[in-house]
Amino acid sequence: MTAIDPLLPGFETLDLAPQGVRIRVRRGGSGPPLLLLHGHPQSHAMWHRVAPALAQRHTVVAADLRGYGDSQRIPASPGHVACSKRTMALDMLGVMQALGFARFDVLAHDRGARVAHRLALDHPGAVQRLLLLDVAPTLAMYEHTSEDFARAYWHWFFLIQPAPLPERLIEADPVAYVREVMGRRHAGLQAFDPVALAAYERCIALPGTATAICEDYRASAGIDLQHDRADRDAGRMLVMPLHVLWGAQGAVGRCFDVPALWSVAAARCTGHALPCGHYIAEEAPDLLLSEALAFFKETP
Repeated sequence: MTAIDPLLPGFETLDLAPQGVRIRVRRGGSGPPLLLLHGHPQSHAMWHRVAPALAQRHTVVAADLRGYGDSQRIPASPGHVACSKRTMALDMLGVMQALGFARFDVLAHDRGARVAHRLALDHPGAVQRLLLLDVAPTLAMYEHTSEDFARAYWHWFFLIQPAPLPERLIEADPVAYVREVMGRRHAGLQAFDPVALAAYERCIALPGTATAICEDYRASAGIDLQHDRADRDAGRMLVMPLHVLWGAQGAVGRCFDVPALWSVAAARCTGHALPCGHYIAEEAPDLLLSEALAFFKETP
């Protein structure tokens, strides 16, 4: 029994280790498989306002990324390979295969959306449809960074600093870090259920979390960009249907032409802004649920 169980009624808790790294998974419902991937600095708890309804039509698998939530913490590795999106995508592919799903849909937010992007690029036969929340392609965001974006997404540039500076600062007051990162955005902390917020605060304070988070971001500013450039040079694109939603009050939509950037990266892309900020699943769950149920019902 965990504190967030009441938020996810009927979901079972599993620990799987497809690559030797333990991944915490919550599974519920029945029907076509749907993988949910969370963002930073959160966990699978962020889906609590939409996952029960999705589980009425889908077998929902909500996983914690390595280094986040209640999944295993990852130490620093040469070149940050252990937290590359390619490696993190293999975690999720292995989770779904271990549960008996060779092909599945994906709904992902923020960091999880970057893992999902890599999963779909590397394993197009596994990902049937892809719904991404409040992101543009990582490479495009770095290449088109502006002062406005750098001020809004200050943590991108803080977390990639060499160890151990950011780790020490986060570990000095991890709860304050969560509250600063999440509370400074459009909706403030009032957007979050107190039980879910407590879960984010508990997990950020677990030993090794600061290192794992920093390694995730260092990988995104290093080895992940190498992989992204290789894909661009080779002309590789997403081939499955892609639907992208972003918050009209968020920095991503304000600083980037989201549909234009994704149209270059995907053969079939739709999407639009929603009247909310960055945390779509918690700020506008009814709108997200309507979009997700319609999109995942379409023929791929």
